[in-house]
Amino acid sequence: MAGTTVAAVMAELAELDDPKARAVNEKHGDDHGVNLGKLRALAKRLKTQQELAGELWETGDTAARLLAVLICRPKAFGRAELDAMVREARAPKVHGWLVNYVVKKSPHCEELRLAWSTDPDPVVASAGWELTAERVAKKPEGLDLAGLLDAIEAEMKDAPDRLRWAMNHCLAQIGIEHAEYRARAIEIGERLEVLKDYPTPPGCTSPFAPVWIAEMVRRKHDN
Repeated sequence: MAGTTVAAVMAELAELDDPKARAVNEKHGDDHGVNLGKLRALAKRLKTQQELAGELWETGDTAARLLAVLICRPKAFGRAELDAMVREARAPKVHGWLVNYVVKKSPHCEELRLAWSTDPDPVVASAGWELTAERVAKKPEGLDLAGLLDAIEAEMKDAPDRLRWAMNHCLAQIGIEHAEYRARAIEIGERLEVLKDYPTPPGCTSPFAPVWIAEMVRRKHDN
């Protein structure tokens, strides 16, 4: 489907918009009503189109931006472009997909991780902490894990929601992946009680770090 116009794609997204899905999504801060399975099917049909992805992003529409993330070439973006996009991505799903599907595959990922982690904008900072959690799990060499725990201990409790979630994710990853820091990670989680009472559906792991760490460590030992 090369050569597809933005107008044609926007018309198709409008047809896919479901008021019931929109109502559910809006409770989570995502202002769109497109079923994500149908969105992925559309992306599969369009295939990779970097120019179209850029034009869809520029519309500012949440569903269009999610589609843009799926059809772009992650390595084609410059550092400044990705920085601007993360600052524009206010819908949680767009922010999450952009960080996970694009920034993590970018050659600028580490530079951006360092720059974002201390950004005064808590949503931007949360992107930096999500990238740090990824490094803790997959490429921890060179990270100051004790320093990260110090920062989490000092800042997580009073951090805005999205940043608190990302810091908590990093705390859990340190406890899960690094046995020498596990006791301290659990102790910080127990003392700060962040997400302790978060309603967790049956069969899902609680995001409360001490429970999350214990469960993932248990699964590793069982396998």
